[in-house]
Amino acid sequence: MYFLTGWPRRLLCPLKSEEEPFYIQPSTQRFYFAVLSETQLSIWFSRPSVLIVSYIESAKAAAQFGSYQCAEWKPDDSMIAVASNGYILLFDVLGGQEDKYLYEAVYPKGSPRVKVTPGYKQEQCAPALTLEMKKPVDLEAPITSLQSLQDDLLVCTADGYLHVLHWDGLGSNGRKAISLTTIPFSLDLQSARGGPSLDLDKVHIKCMEYCVTLDGFAAVLSDGRLGFITPLGNTVTADQLQGVWAADVMDGTCVAVNNKYRLMAFGCASGTVLVYMIDTTTGSMQLSHKLELTPKHYPDIYNKTGPVKLIRWSPDYSVVMVTWECGGLSLWSVFGAQLICTLGEDFAYRSDGTKKEPIKISSMSWGAEGYHLWVVPKLNEQMADPPAPCSPPRVGILQFHFIKSALTVNPCTSNQEQVLLHGEDRLYLTCGDPAQTHNYNNTNGGGGGGGPQDGSPLHSPPGHNAALSQGLSTLLGHKHWHVIQVRALLLWRRWFAAIDSAGQCMAVAGRRGFAHYSLYSRKWKLFGNITQEQNMTVTGGLAWWKDFVVVACYNFIDQQEELRLYLRSSNLDNAFASVTRLPADTLLINVFRDMVILFRADCSICLYSLERRNSGPNPSASVELLQEVSMSRYIPHPALVVSVTLTSVRTETGITLKAPQQACVAESIMLNLAGQLIMLQRDRSGPQLRDKDTPPNNKKLLSFCPPVVLAQCVENVWTTCRSNRKKRHLLEALWLSCGEAGMKVWLPLFPRDHRKPHSFLSRRIMLPFHINIYPLAVLFEDALVLGASNETVLYDGLQGGGCGGAASPSEPLEALFPYCTVERTSQIYLHHILRQLLVRNLGEQALLLAQSCAGLPYFPHVMELMVHVVLEEEATSREPIPDPLLPTVAKFITEFPLFLQTIVHCARKTEYALWNYLFAAVGNPKDLFEECLMAQDLDTAASYLIILQNMEVPAVSRQHATLLFNTALEQGKWDLCRHMIRFLKAIGSGEMDTPPPTPSTQEPSSTGGFEFFRNRSISLSQSADCITTGKFNLQKTFSMPTGPSSKGREVECAENMYIDLMLWRHARHLLEQVRLRDLGCFSAQLGFELIGWLCRERNRVARVEDFVGALKTLHRDFLWPFPVLPAGSLSSPLKNGRCRAFFDPKVHLNCGTIVVL
Repeated sequence: MYFLTGWPRRLLCPLKSEEEPFYIQPSTQRFYFAVLSETQLSIWFSRPSVLIVSYIESAKAAAQFGSYQCAEWKPDDSMIAVASNGYILLFDVLGGQEDKYLYEAVYPKGSPRVKVTPGYKQEQCAPALTLEMKKPVDLEAPITSLQSLQDDLLVCTADGYLHVLHWDGLGSNGRKAISLTTIPFSLDLQSARGGPSLDLDKVHIKCMEYCVTLDGFAAVLSDGRLGFITPLGNTVTADQLQGVWAADVMDGTCVAVNNKYRLMAFGCASGTVLVYMIDTTTGSMQLSHKLELTPKHYPDIYNKTGPVKLIRWSPDYSVVMVTWECGGLSLWSVFGAQLICTLGEDFAYRSDGTKKEPIKISSMSWGAEGYHLWVVPKLNEQMADPPAPCSPPRVGILQFHFIKSALTVNPCTSNQEQVLLHGEDRLYLTCGDPAQTHNYNNTNGGGGGGGPQDGSPLHSPPGHNAALSQGLSTLLGHKHWHVIQVRALLLWRRWFAAIDSAGQCMAVAGRRGFAHYSLYSRKWKLFGNITQEQNMTVTGGLAWWKDFVVVACYNFIDQQEELRLYLRSSNLDNAFASVTRLPADTLLINVFRDMVILFRADCSICLYSLERRNSGPNPSASVELLQEVSMSRYIPHPALVVSVTLTSVRTETGITLKAPQQACVAESIMLNLAGQLIMLQRDRSGPQLRDKDTPPNNKKLLSFCPPVVLAQCVENVWTTCRSNRKKRHLLEALWLSCGEAGMKVWLPLFPRDHRKPHSFLSRRIMLPFHINIYPLAVLFEDALVLGASNETVLYDGLQGGGCGGAASPSEPLEALFPYCTVERTSQIYLHHILRQLLVRNLGEQALLLAQSCAGLPYFPHVMELMVHVVLEEEATSREPIPDPLLPTVAKFITEFPLFLQTIVHCARKTEYALWNYLFAAVGNPKDLFEECLMAQDLDTAASYLIILQNMEVPAVSRQHATLLFNTALEQGKWDLCRHMIRFLKAIGSGEMDTPPPTPSTQEPSSTGGFEFFRNRSISLSQSADCITTGKFNLQKTFSMPTGPSSKGREVECAENMYIDLMLWRHARHLLEQVRLRDLGCFSAQLGFELIGWLCRERNRVARVEDFVGALKTLHRDFLWPFPVLPAGSLSSPLKNGRCRAFFDPKVHLNCGTIVVL
């Protein structure tokens, strides 16, 4: 979801100072950053990242107030509070004059946007600010934490008090103190009265943060306990506070809250981060999940990180960054999927294998919109000394660069099948060459409505085989990204981006207006009238519907929220737009077929129908309100809604293969409420009318049932509006990303062969599975998950630039950190779903799903993965498995013709120690080898021969190798024949080795009900007898001399004789059938000495008995034409009582022998 890119950037303070920064705090909007050193307060601007103003304490004031500790901004950025040795130092942040800027952007002469673009200075120029200190406040105790409220500043001190200071008035009326001992703490709010309570004597709050959506304070106490304090009224007073604490936790170190998902992340001394939620029923703290390094991925460092030092949620609350006392950074998604960690791989090791010490971090903060992470490194003991002459510049501030998924900004992109990433000033898109698919996309319009052709570029209508043939190559054919540089004037605060379903057009909205970009023409389309652009701002995002851009925006002229549709091919002008007024602000937007769904700030959901009209010279769209649903009873705060989606998913009965109504109409609304996936389904409990019985103008939409919670800890949701009768399982499913729990799919279950489903069976099932990548898009019909991953490249050119050998923050960044790139990744998920269905005894559904995907090019690999994963888990388990799954998987694979290839490929990719367990479940490898011979699959049989070589004695291997060698000779598989010759020669050296015998298929514990393996086997003795002559027996053994010096030579001679006998026999077989062409190929391919052998056989097999038949066979074999006599010369073959002789110059008959000249 978030990915590192490039190297970090070092920001150096232009002012000379011996003090190094140690603390950084962003303003509410993250436009400014307050940076503290011991006696200095600096204000930095976010973009561009420059120093604006710096306040240096005088020596007298520094002696009185001591060193600075921490800082906090007032919500409107007009004041800064700095904690210093028991004092609160308040600073007014005063802005300069309206046209006074510290840094201004310089444009070339004649650039139009300097003059005509309103507000360009506010967007790209750093303002000039001044700091003015007010009267300090003495709290007479060390300060441990600062927390800014709307009008108040909450200060925690080491004497156990909470001081509430008013930002504007600090007299007797603007200050009050609350003792922590007066706040009752309990395990939940229900037992608050009369229940067990904490003894808070000599305890104070070490760290605290306010959560807006929970309306309370998450706190870490000095004794390590974790708590949550909530005000029972509207004010923070002693008698209005109530606290709950988490049981069995005594090592808390720090805390950070997530306002969007209502989570509290507590760092612990053990190095683990505990993420808690508040139970809405009891008010107790419940553990949601943990963030911790695992010994599997970090065996050397997972238990040596030290206590958690800092936790920082990103501005969009989708990821969290963690650092420890021993250093390092680790990035997790909101529900625990690890994305980045600098304690392993190239971050922790140099190219020569030596280990780097992780950089210890003193403070860190996310920049605006999460594209930067500002990090203040901690100075080690060496760097604390004055800098040496050879030292590089001081540490300064490190700025890490990130790109993130568009799902974090505009959730409506989840219904697309492309991966779209946001950078600070550019977009990264995964798709094929747009020039190849331009014609196809123009014919389809690329929207969200219509049939399958309106969906992914992977699925074209029947008339576009060329576009369909691109298939997976369009999205998976190459690794590079399409990088689109976004207009500078669009890059302000939060900006949106959306791509059409064909992956060819991009719409981008920023501070004012929007624009769209064509990947085919590589051109932007902008508003022709800049006034129209400046009079609107996109509020709820934007989406594509067919060839229209759907925008939820605010009109500054009319002061009205509006829904607008702009045609892609027309000029970007309001004259060509379809405008619909909205009653409230729009927060989220999404499109489903010919409908658009809006989530508004009043917690209501509105459904609008979209219709294209071609009446005028330019096509237009009409918008009509269909339905409005109020969700105020279920949503405590509108900011908690992560995404809203209109789908065709439903749970009611009537889902059959005969009447696929799925993906046709909007059946339900999916709402991601702070990680809870809520479903509102249409109420079909009453009498239903068929669509053809309802007049077109009198269709009334059904109301929705009360909401139902489908899943917890949901980060992203994917669904599609396309339909495909052959792959209904995949297209009608609901796909969820759930953090550390992996992915989940809500899969429909269909009866087979049009049978009536059982009333007691569920129509859908939720299946969890784990994948190795973070999912960003789902290719529904191709059974693939698309994602992105960080790749690193070490650069040693400047390694060791510092004076010392140990790593330090002042070393060149190229030596401290590898260069980070972002690569496209994909992963197959079908084998996970098939396995989960088999575990739940839903083999019939698994078979239907697998048969629908059997045409995928990687379907054999899916089968191998399923066998391999189950085999690894069961065969390496330390405890006995009461109900093993491997026999069921083996029986399932036998339903497909690739069964034999799947087993042998899986075996060859698995350790030898696991073969016994594998073949005890799937059958004896000798029987499987014979099945390959029966099916004429010689390449697979050769793979089984390698298995037999390792599991059987050499005599058995030679016997089966002989069978395969003879079959390969007969079919002319010359490459395989050469391999078999080398194989037979190598067997003799292992004659004395006796590996473990092949497991029997008759063990009842593992192979019960698998008699079909034996029934399908052929008799090995019969096969051997069929190819054995009277003088040659495949079971022949050779006497081996006992002398050690002659043993190797005797074995080699015996093996060569054994092979020569088989070659001679095949040559005689070919000559008997007068297959001289095959005999020549046989000799040329295998180096057979044909001339000498023919001389020896001239009076035996090479003697011709039927000259006429041999001659005809020779003509047919070499495709020679038979001689044709002229019509005038046709007469009896007997002339003058004698037979006319015919002589072919190419064949000479000599002594009854045919010789090729």
